[in-house]
Amino acid sequence: MTHTQDTICAISTAPGIGGIAVIRVSGPTAIQIVKKVWKGQPIVDMPTHTVHLGSIVETDGSAIDQAVLTIFRAPGSYTGEDTVELSIHGSRFVQRRAVELLIEAGARLAEAGEFTRRAFVAGHLDLAQAEAVADVIASNSKAAHRIAMNQMRGGFSQRLAALRDKLIELASLLELELDFSEEEVEFASRHQLLAIAERVRDEVGRLHRSFESGQAIKEGIPVAIVGPTNAGKSSLLNALLGDDRAIVSNIPGTTRDTIEETLEIEEYLFRFIDTAGLRHTSDEIERIGIDRSRQAIKKARIVIAVTDVKEPIAQSLCDEIASVPYRIWVFNKVDLIGDKKSNFVPDCPTIELSAKTGKGIERLREALLDAARQENGNADEGVMVSNLRHALALENAYNSIQRVIDGLQSALSGDLVAQDLRDTIHHLGAITGTITTPDILQTIFSRFCIGK
Repeated sequence: MTHTQDTICAISTAPGIGGIAVIRVSGPTAIQIVKKVWKGQPIVDMPTHTVHLGSIVETDGSAIDQAVLTIFRAPGSYTGEDTVELSIHGSRFVQRRAVELLIEAGARLAEAGEFTRRAFVAGHLDLAQAEAVADVIASNSKAAHRIAMNQMRGGFSQRLAALRDKLIELASLLELELDFSEEEVEFASRHQLLAIAERVRDEVGRLHRSFESGQAIKEGIPVAIVGPTNAGKSSLLNALLGDDRAIVSNIPGTTRDTIEETLEIEEYLFRFIDTAGLRHTSDEIERIGIDRSRQAIKKARIVIAVTDVKEPIAQSLCDEIASVPYRIWVFNKVDLIGDKKSNFVPDCPTIELSAKTGKGIERLREALLDAARQENGNADEGVMVSNLRHALALENAYNSIQRVIDGLQSALSGDLVAQDLRDTIHHLGAITGTITTPDILQTIFSRFCIGK
């Protein structure tokens, strides 16, 4: 990605056959290159942001397809360069031949993420917004899409910019203190510097803590279905999905491994993990499945604890799921006991249902939605972190600003405090690309599709 003066082209729509395909061409000679394969209104006379009907033609002038051309003149394009988009029919042959003609005319095939990288270089997007473009494309639920759109529109970047301004203010006051350390001049007391640093630390901490919820919503909220053998966990999964996904039998220990399926309920995507029944066993294979059940509990944001309504609640099960943020207790097989009331678990939603008849399933769906909404409520003033790179940078920034606070409280040398402060600014700047390296850029943009 070093040849930024090249003109690049790529198919920007999904690969394969479709109604239409879009080819994007961007670079300093984009208009001249497309002119060589275009038959219709002269492209050099077209105003920016206009759409025109014409044809893509072979070198001998014969048409290979009718096309719609959209032109974006620099700097008012996604990449900041002259950009032309050609909408053609989605034939594999037409797509391939049109790209070949553009390459023969002087373009080269774009690398992964190169269009968005050029937008970043042009200052049209910062690095956090550029990464959000990929998240918007990959979003598989309304909630995940909302997080990505907020980041792409700059909500997260604005918060980071405000934090950076506070840090620069703090650094300026600290540098003045160092410059005039031998003078009897006080620009700000250590108490004032400490107050600024603590506000920054608290904001960084809140953003970092939103990551677990943000990642769960982005990738699908992990829900572990756990409980003793023969409680009806697999039947419950099948009832939620409306499909016989898991094997169901009366034989204890039928489920030997975790089974994972996804389900979208309203705007949230849930990843359900049906687990092996928790019990003591001498069966080596079943024991491996139970170990995986415990791993699923550790990774879950929501646990559905399933017990047979006729059986008492095992304290061991309560202990197993105690650390999970959201717990829903389900008392299954109520179709077998009539109107008898089951156990009650304090501080947790409790639902009586029958996986066999479907009674209570809608209440369980509502309880899942309530938990998902609480996850979404962990956003800090509408901003939720969902990118691991950002979370790691925030963690580093939190640790370094904490060292600044410790230094200010202990009257540490101003030089050492200033270094920790510069580290904090560096970590926050790395998120938006204010401070970055070519290796980081290469890694980030290589994850994009070719046409984006």
